[in-house]
Amino acid sequence: MGSTESKGSAGDTGSGFADGSGDARDRDSEGRARNARPRDGLGRPLPYGADGVPRQPEGVVRTPEETVSEAQRLLDEGKPFHAHEVFEDAWKSGPDAERELWRGLAQLAVGLTHSARGNLTGGARLLRRGATATETWAADSGQPLPHGIDLEAIAAWARELAQDVEHNGRAVDAGARAPRLRGADAGR
Repeated sequence: MGSTESKGSAGDTGSGFADGSGDARDRDSEGRARNARPRDGLGRPLPYGADGVPRQPEGVVRTPEETVSEAQRLLDEGKPFHAHEVFEDAWKSGPDAERELWRGLAQLAVGLTHSARGNLTGGARLLRRGATATETWAADSGQPLPHGIDLEAIAAWARELAQDVEHNGRAVDAGARAPRLRGADAGR
């Protein structure tokens, strides 16, 4: 058997399920992931049929004000994974000049997600990467407060949280450690 082949169990038809019912992955007709499994507040997949947290619809075009407000609401509720999806929509649908701003904010939200899930090394790394991305965007654009977002305070929050998770060695409460996107007190 070649290195990419595996031994199937008795009755395995090679279709993903032993009964031959189809592909084990949840895909649409073009093969894209449908993400139909329910998720918890930190975006972790739950078993089919479980009660999950409503997902953010993908591909929503929002104004920057709507993006910041919706992301802040989700962060405050302890749902940074879902906030990252809001930032990702802005990154994909917004003007090219702001792509790196929204991408950096999405990285910060994912860093908080990983820190809350207990992936402390990955969380700290993404928090620092997002902090650097937002600071770089602010320096390059000359806009330290785009759409009222206090990027300097957000970067400081992210670096402090990264240091805390590495030092303390335990997962954080995402809602309690969520940043304030606007205002002088960006962190909590």
